[in-house]
Amino acid sequence: MRIIDIIEKKRDGHELSKEEIEFFVNGYTENTIPDYQISALLMAIYFQGMNERERGDLTTAMVESGDQIDLSKIDGIKVDKHSTGGVGDTTTLVLGPLVASVGVPVAKMSGRGLGHTGGTIDKLESFSGFHVEITNEEFIQLVNKNKIAVIGQSGNLTPADKKLYALRDVTGTVNSIPLIASSIMSKKIAAGADCIVLDVKTGSGAFMKTLDDSRELAHTMVKIGKHVGRNTMAVISDMNQPLGFAIGNALEVKEAIATLRGEGPQDLTELCLTLGSQMVYLGKKAASIEEARKRLEESIKSGKALEKMKTFISAQGGDPSTIDNPDLLPQAKYAIELPSKQAGWVSEMGADEIGHAAMLLGAGRKTKDSTIDLSVGIVLKKKIGDYVEERESLLTIYSNNENVDEVKNKLYECIKISSEEVAKLPLIYEVIS
Repeated sequence: MRIIDIIEKKRDGHELSKEEIEFFVNGYTENTIPDYQISALLMAIYFQGMNERERGDLTTAMVESGDQIDLSKIDGIKVDKHSTGGVGDTTTLVLGPLVASVGVPVAKMSGRGLGHTGGTIDKLESFSGFHVEITNEEFIQLVNKNKIAVIGQSGNLTPADKKLYALRDVTGTVNSIPLIASSIMSKKIAAGADCIVLDVKTGSGAFMKTLDDSRELAHTMVKIGKHVGRNTMAVISDMNQPLGFAIGNALEVKEAIATLRGEGPQDLTELCLTLGSQMVYLGKKAASIEEARKRLEESIKSGKALEKMKTFISAQGGDPSTIDNPDLLPQAKYAIELPSKQAGWVSEMGADEIGHAAMLLGAGRKTKDSTIDLSVGIVLKKKIGDYVEERESLLTIYSNNENVDEVKNKLYECIKISSEEVAKLPLIYEVIS
């Protein structure tokens, strides 16, 4: 078998066999096929696409290129959740304790963030003493005991995906649905979950800007899940503005605590209940989506979900008293208001630009070696469709530097005010199972 023949075959629009896909994935992972030939093949895939079977085989080959996590010693059906990314996406911090509180095991493998804010682990480290440096055995014991634990990502999970993504990033082939879908699904499948719930974002702050593209990606990933024997469903949700109000690590943790207390933003609460209901249903802890949602709502109302968060944080070395007193979280020196320059309705809130403003404050990483400031960020006071008076505050900037003119200018550029009334945006566009 020769890589040149595989390149020409896909270039001409033909279907690759399972063996051909395994050949190029293994060859590139093992450094027996050079970058320039795989670059040519990725470009051929970008233009010619892949059918459902090819996408499934590509995902499987990437899964099998490295370690696979064995969660079989954890009791019950393990359900994982993945978001395609966004700004202020605090769902994992809420969903973990919430879903675990009704008996669905949450065995979460998470990473650190590169971009607007930290990843799930960075955010959880806002709790003094919290750590994810635990053995696989401890991880499994904690999930069996408490129904929830978080561990850092394995160094050798889907090495083929890491290499292929790095190459796609410099060859103009990132925005290919077969390649995006197989990249996301390979990591979720290798992480060992029995079922997968996907939160596919759409809009200006999402990877997929249009609803049609988001829908195609969601359907593709659900079909890949079916192909490899994992029960998979997807929710398409809005990312034309940040989710919730908080953007920043400790600020998002504070918002997650409020949400588990039943006092969180309406959009974050609704999305968590929607995703959580699917997780509980797939985990067979409810006979219907409606029953699953009712169980989650009762868990929030009774305080059970908040207690589960305390148990989870304490079990991994964190200070659970922070949950009762969020003022113990890292605090920025300055809270600076951003007043509206005119009266009217908020018509645009560029999610990416707001996220970038938070990164300028130190909430995110520009490079993998950057140090995150857990205390800084932005808390919105208005969302699209809300009315604002002239000089009324649009948001609060939390900073450890009093001079935030650059951040203010960026925020003014991306938040638009209309003199005419603006409709509020839908949160959830579609559920795909």
